[in-house]
Amino acid sequence: MDLWAEFRLLDMGQRLGRFITHYRSEFFQPDKRNQQMIFSYKPKPGAEEEIYRRIADITISMKSKEYLTMPALVRNEIHVQLSKPERNMYDTMCSQLVLSLDGKEIDAVNAAALSNKLCQMANGAVYDEEKRIIPIHDRKLDALEDILEGANGKPVLIAYWFKHDLIRIQQRFTVREIKTSQDITDWNAGVIPVAILHPASAGHGLNLQQGGSTLVWFGLTWSLELYQQTNARLWRQGQTDTVIIHHILTAGTIDETIMKSLKEKNKTQAALIEAVRANLQGGSL
Repeated sequence: MDLWAEFRLLDMGQRLGRFITHYRSEFFQPDKRNQQMIFSYKPKPGAEEEIYRRIADITISMKSKEYLTMPALVRNEIHVQLSKPERNMYDTMCSQLVLSLDGKEIDAVNAAALSNKLCQMANGAVYDEEKRIIPIHDRKLDALEDILEGANGKPVLIAYWFKHDLIRIQQRFTVREIKTSQDITDWNAGVIPVAILHPASAGHGLNLQQGGSTLVWFGLTWSLELYQQTNARLWRQGQTDTVIIHHILTAGTIDETIMKSLKEKNKTQAALIEAVRANLQGGSL
């Protein structure tokens, strides 16, 4: 779906149409919906191949790992388990869209709000209506402690999503948030044992590969771009060690859905890249 805007700018709508509504109706069909409200779309049978065919004449793709020397990469998923009371709270929120905690009512007015609340609960805390933090569990914090101990002194970079993730991590561990150029310099100099950053601040071109090779996803993002760009802060040219990316997932929660979504988005993106890949050796470029 995101391709339309890019090619509309390039060819004024010649290949994918002048209007997003026409493009959507031609190539996509509703996927997740609630009565008349459509939350997402999925490609119609054969749509992806036809889209690739239409854009192939002005599109090439060159993967960095095919033309640059990239370090080895290891992805690891660590699943933590909720206790029965914690599971009951999560399931109640999921099914009834409302939950009473510490005398405060937590509610979700729509599917997007519910997704946000479930992500918070999977991470271990949730905001009430007054934006106060209500703790639920420390499962991910315990797993993070095991990872830090297992690092044996090697620097570790943590990716968080919610502000209360950052607060709870800072309360338990000595960490330094990557926000300024001095933070980046100190990390790359190896003087920060444990650093933390938000994926939205881990922009394109930010070089952190000199300071460490271990990344921990404490809380995931639905955005494949933010996920990949954050990983690319360490997994990039110039990295001398094997990059290890840990994902702390709360079993049976939305965490697993997000992880699956990222993998599927990556698979779809990989198919597009392969369809328009520049074959320098074969001379097709």
